[in-house]
Amino acid sequence: LESGVHFGHQTRRWNPKMKRFIMTERNGIYIIDLQQSLAYIDRGYAFIKGAVASGGSVLFVGTKKQAQEAISEQAKRVGMPYVNQRWLGGMLTNFQTVHQRIQRLKELEEIDFDDVAGSSRTKKELLQMPRERDKLDRTLGGIRDMGRVPAAVWIVDTNKEHLAVDEARKLGIPIVAILDSNCDPDVVDFPIPGNDDAIRSVTLLTRVVADAVAEGLVSRAGAKSGDEVAGEELGAEEPLAEWERELLGGQGDAPAAAAPTSETSSSGEAIPSAAAPDDGSGSNDGSVSNDGSVSNDGSVSNDGSVSNDGSVSDDEAAQQVAAAVAAEADAPEGAVGAPGDPAAPVLDGFDATVGESNASNGAVAGDTSDGNASDGPVSS
Repeated sequence: LESGVHFGHQTRRWNPKMKRFIMTERNGIYIIDLQQSLAYIDRGYAFIKGAVASGGSVLFVGTKKQAQEAISEQAKRVGMPYVNQRWLGGMLTNFQTVHQRIQRLKELEEIDFDDVAGSSRTKKELLQMPRERDKLDRTLGGIRDMGRVPAAVWIVDTNKEHLAVDEARKLGIPIVAILDSNCDPDVVDFPIPGNDDAIRSVTLLTRVVADAVAEGLVSRAGAKSGDEVAGEELGAEEPLAEWERELLGGQGDAPAAAAPTSETSSSGEAIPSAAAPDDGSGSNDGSVSNDGSVSNDGSVSNDGSVSNDGSVSDDEAAQQVAAAVAAEADAPEGAVGAPGDPAAPVLDGFDATVGESNASNGAVAGDTSDGNASDGPVSS
């Protein structure tokens, strides 16, 4: 209300199609219904926000003097293309040719017009190029970064910008525009009833549209970051196939199975050493004891004794063999010792090998049927 949005044109300059937006008449001027204006502003605001959020752009158009400054200021604030000087015919319908002129403008801006000798151009060409550059910048400077047709068009005064309205309608581009009491609402997709002649009114409504564009840009940036995070979470929570679970399970069991094996091997090497007796005698598992003696059945320890049950040491065996040989030499040929005589000679068949037959209580046994010797006498 303070910006004068509610003021329309004189009653003699009106469009009967705008009757539904006019509240009353005062001093020969129509008064626009601001309640409807607010409702249509919200509708246009939501549309522009959604169009920008989905990746589109909005072209700001306003070539009348009251709108030029507001259009350029608000469009630059949100980084959108704008036209505030003159609408060139075909700016939308012949965008390919317009794009070529934009490229020409960029080429001219890169030329150093002060370097006459190094430019390989005449003075006349260097004088004409700045003029061409200024003219292109005045008409196309606002759309120099527009790479494609916009998703929507914001127009101030559809009667003055009828060329832009016609081109947008031909291409099916939605139009959001300020409708004064002398405008045709049928050519606009999202009308906003209001005053298009007052600077404050145009500035206010253009700022509202720019705010909608800004919110759309924020939503677009948030959607991109949300998609990236959602993609990472989806990849992390994606269920594995059965063969993948089996493969991962097998890889997890392999180290677990290898650990007990290593423990068993290490314990198998350590246990016999720890369990070996300190006196140097060997055990039956074939491992080497602490004093270096071999502990296999029948093996000899460091003290020279045979480490089997009932075995005879080397000294005792040598004494018994010597005594038996001496007794055999003294006894008559063919004599046999009496039972119980420890000095009885050993006859044919005596096996003097130590360790092959078992003896009890230190007696040397002969080659008997059961391999065992009785207490005392030696049997043949």
